[in-house]
Amino acid sequence: MSGAQAARAYLEAAETEAARGGGDAAPAAVGHVAVVGAGTMGGGLAMALANAGLRVTLIDKAEEGLNRGLATIRKTYEGQAARGRITTEQAGERAALIQGTTGLAGAAGADAVIEAVFENLALKREIFSELDRTMRPGALLATNTSGLDVDAIAAATARPAEVVGMHFFSPANIMRLVEVVRGRETSGATIATTFALALRMGKVPVLVGNAPGFVGNRMMRRRGEQAERLLLEGATPEEVDAALRRFGFAMGPFAMLDMAGLDVGLRSRRERGAIAVVDDALNASGRLGQKTGAGYYRYREGDRTPLPDPAVLDLVREAATRLGVPQRTIPEEEILDRLLLPMVNEAARILETGMAERAGDVDVVWANGYGFPRDRGGPMYHADTIGAAEVVHRLSAYAGATGDATLRPAPLLERLAAEGRCFVDRGSAGRAVAGAEGRNAA
Repeated sequence: MSGAQAARAYLEAAETEAARGGGDAAPAAVGHVAVVGAGTMGGGLAMALANAGLRVTLIDKAEEGLNRGLATIRKTYEGQAARGRITTEQAGERAALIQGTTGLAGAAGADAVIEAVFENLALKREIFSELDRTMRPGALLATNTSGLDVDAIAAATARPAEVVGMHFFSPANIMRLVEVVRGRETSGATIATTFALALRMGKVPVLVGNAPGFVGNRMMRRRGEQAERLLLEGATPEEVDAALRRFGFAMGPFAMLDMAGLDVGLRSRRERGAIAVVDDALNASGRLGQKTGAGYYRYREGDRTPLPDPAVLDLVREAATRLGVPQRTIPEEEILDRLLLPMVNEAARILETGMAERAGDVDVVWANGYGFPRDRGGPMYHADTIGAAEVVHRLSAYAGATGDATLRPAPLLERLAAEGRCFVDRGSAGRAVAGAEGRNAA
C-alpha cells in the first residue's frame, strides 16, 4: 500500500470511529426540522434535510429574505436536474418538502430546529429564548455556530440539556463535515439524536467540546496568524498560497479569504476582540476580496483568477516598518512549516484539554471541512510522519526566531517527543495515543 493509500484508509477508519461519537443513548425520531434563517447557510441546510427525505420549515423574519431563499432553493434543484444529477421528479419532490414562514411559531410542531442566523451571540440567545417557549418538550434545539459559546446560548432557555451546537460548513447541502458541539449540560440523548440526524443527512459528524472556535476554526486561527506574520516578514500572498497548493490544498489562505470576503473575517475578529494588521488595513481601504475586485489579490471584471497586486506589498511593507518587523526572503519549507505546525500545536492543546476525543477526530475535521489533502491523512497524521521530536525542534526554533509565544511546543507535544510516541495509533482508527493525562491511552 502506498503512502497516499495508507493515509486514505486511515481517514476512512477515523471517520467510522468518529461517527460512533453519538454514544449509547437511544436517539429520538426526527421527521420534521425547522431551519431559522433563509440565507446561504439556512438554504443549504434546508436542501440537505430535504435531500434526506425530511420535512422542512424554513423560517426568516423578513418575507423578502424568505422568498429569496426559497427561490434560490428552487433554482438550485432545477439546475441539478438540468445537469442530470437528479431527475426532474426528484427536484420537485425535494422542493415540495420545504415550506416557508416568517415567524418562529412555525417551528412549534417540529421535532428539531437548526438555527442558522449570522454570528451574533445576543441575536442567537434571543432566538433560543423564543424557541424555548415555542417548541414542544423534548425537541432538539441546535445552533449552527462556527465558534460562539454554546453554553451561553443554552442558558437563554429552560432546557439546556436539549441544546447542542451543529457547526455545518458552506455550502451545507454539499460539505460533509458537522462539528457536534457538546455543551456543559447537553444530554447524552441529545447528542445521540444529533448524530443520528447528521448521519441521515449524509454528513460526517465529529463530537467536539465547547471552546472558542471548537476544533477546526481554533486551529485555523493559528494558521491565519502565521500567514499574516509571514507577509510582514517578507513573503508575498502568492508565495504563501503556492506553498499550500503544492502541498495538496485546493486553495491557499489568501485566495480563500478573498473568495469568502475579508469583511466576514473582520466581523468574526471584532466579535472576539482580535486584530489582524494587514487584513484590517485591507478592509479599511475597501478591498474586501472578489466581490470588490480587490483584496489580497486584484481581479478583472467577470474573472475570479487572482492576480498579484503591488499595492498590497506596499501596504504590507508600510505595516512591517511601523511594527519594526524586518523583511527577508522566506524559503517555501519554512512557509509550509509555519502554516501547518502551529495547527498541530494547537490541536495538541485541544486534545490535552479533552475538547477532542481522538487525534483522528482532528484529522477528520480538517479533511472534510477545511480541504486538508486526504493523501496526507490530516494534520496529526502529517505530524507523525515528521516525528514529534522534529516538530518540537522546528516549533522551538520558530518561536525563538520570531518571539511568538504561541509557537512554543504544547506540553502534550513535548511529552510525545520525549517518549518517542505519536499522535495517532494507525492500527486503531486514529485513536489518540495521548490526550490529557490518562485520556485515550491506546
